[in-house]
Amino acid sequence: MNPSAINAGDTAFMMIAAALVMFMTPGLALFYGGLVRSKNVLSTVVQSFFSLGVIGLMWVLYGYSIAFGPDMGGVIGNLSWAFLDGVGLEPSSTYATTVPHIVFCAFQLMFASITPALITGAFAERIKFSGFLLFTVLWTTFVYLPVCHWVWAADGWLLKLGALDFAGGTVIHLNSGMAALVAAIFIGKRKGYGRDSFLPHSLGMSVLGAGILWFGWFGFNAGSAGAANGVAGSAFFVTHIAAAAAMVSWVGAEWLLHGKPTALGAASGAVAGLVAITPASGFVGPMSAIIIGLVAGVLCYLAISLKSKFKYDDALDVVAVHGCGGTWGAIATGLFASKAINSAGADGLFFGNPKLVVIQLVGVLVTFAYSGILTWLILKITDKAVGFRVSEEDESVGLDLSQHNEVGYNL
Repeated sequence: MNPSAINAGDTAFMMIAAALVMFMTPGLALFYGGLVRSKNVLSTVVQSFFSLGVIGLMWVLYGYSIAFGPDMGGVIGNLSWAFLDGVGLEPSSTYATTVPHIVFCAFQLMFASITPALITGAFAERIKFSGFLLFTVLWTTFVYLPVCHWVWAADGWLLKLGALDFAGGTVIHLNSGMAALVAAIFIGKRKGYGRDSFLPHSLGMSVLGAGILWFGWFGFNAGSAGAANGVAGSAFFVTHIAAAAAMVSWVGAEWLLHGKPTALGAASGAVAGLVAITPASGFVGPMSAIIIGLVAGVLCYLAISLKSKFKYDDALDVVAVHGCGGTWGAIATGLFASKAINSAGADGLFFGNPKLVVIQLVGVLVTFAYSGILTWLILKITDKAVGFRVSEEDESVGLDLSQHNEVGYNL
């Protein structure tokens, strides 16, 4: 090992950032868990929580190698880093070059863990645990890992095209948002949807989950700088500002249109702002972040109405928040990116480079198409192999009992 190449401050920073991102997945579990009916709270929570386990094993066996390993045509990595062969205490020559390679690997594992968990909100309250598990393994392998390689690997084709995604707007949010839309359509509506009450059983739990997500998102975005530097500091600050702006605009929109500000609106607005700023966080300043957040709050709030117009049951509004928010964030990066903030990035439309908007749109459309088509195929395979949806009886009883033989509350 060459200790002189390792920066202790950068290493500590990246380890803390990885821990923060890991904490986001339990935070998501609470956010989603509070939004479902009490008979489904445990099943919803465990789907997010279990992602940490299954993706952790996949990442070591082959996931990291496919996502970041030596390139094969700009599309995918080869398996030379399978079982983390060669991924150790030496810094990588390509990624986060001042920290041990294993630390960068750990940081990226936390991103991979939360992404399939995001999708579960679309089919909450009606999916078999076995179906969730097989879908998660297949989707991560054939959708997440290749898209991750396209955007973040050193020779990925979208990165070489010039697409910017600082911390996962394309790789994570619009990728999972498109998968959520396909999954919601594929699995169909919940029993009684449009007739019965589907009110959240614990908004306090959801607000707590949203707070944990906000807290963890500082590691998500600032850590993506790969070092404790000025870009990380800027990303940290604009992350908070965008979330604040989106919270205010979401609540303002619902107050104006429906007469009451809500706790759910505040929590959802903050998450929408965090989603939207993610791809731009390392490339924009505070004033741009405010605009991105304000637009995200209103846009994602209005996007919820798409469910009734297009007749799909996205139980926890993954499409509206992550799909629409991630899409806006990717486009906004093309508008507001500035080399004055990050010299390794590019100037966007408002700084004299309209070409970046076109490149960002290419990334959005390609990811939509790839994720949509592959997700549909994976759902079909999953349904044939183990079945995807629970029976009507199991759905009526609740997934906590029917899938796990447990209850969330024993009062």
